[in-house]
Amino acid sequence: MSSESLDARLGSVATLVRQGAVLADIGTDHAYLPLFLLRTGRIRAALCCDVAEGPLARARENVMRTPYHERVRFVLTDGLCGLAQEEIDDITICGMGGELIGSILEAAPFLQDGRYRLILQPMTRQEHLRAFLYAHGFAIEKEVFSEAEGKVYVAMQVAYCGRVRALTPAEALMGASDRIDRMNTAQLAYFTAKRRALVAMVEGKMRGGHDASEERLLIAAIDRALDS
Repeated sequence: MSSESLDARLGSVATLVRQGAVLADIGTDHAYLPLFLLRTGRIRAALCCDVAEGPLARARENVMRTPYHERVRFVLTDGLCGLAQEEIDDITICGMGGELIGSILEAAPFLQDGRYRLILQPMTRQEHLRAFLYAHGFAIEKEVFSEAEGKVYVAMQVAYCGRVRALTPAEALMGASDRIDRMNTAQLAYFTAKRRALVAMVEGKMRGGHDASEERLLIAAIDRALDS
């Protein structure tokens, strides 16, 4: 992967960034995503943000080799701290667990403005992040599934709407996917993996003499979506 050609994981994130946006890429690492979006004309400027000097130095080194360096700023920051006054349209947060992404959003109350588009790609605990978003007034507008190097990912397009509600466990598991498209191999693989993990949990609970009714209900929800 490079700024010339993204893998399917980051490529799915790139599709959700708005044309002409100023992008804040949180946890930018090598800056592959913002550089790709600048090279393809998708965004007009970028903030490459990271909590550590090392990744930010790698990003700066990569950017300075390109003709786009005048349209990129580098920000050493913990999550979104200090970015409230910046001109930002879209925000990407990838490569982190769902709980960490939730804590980053919670520490940034300026996001309670419908003008921002959040593009989130949690590596783990996707259910936790979905529940967090709806409990804090955000809504998932779209989910895009992808596969890269044998792993399956989901990118979430999110906006603040101010409506707060608690998701059921099935809603947190399924998200925007109340119907699973069998022709979408990445989506199918994602929910197949979720189902497999739930089956393993049921078997483990049964061996320990514990109640597994919630897990059984979630398996049934996946099966209904597969059959719809």
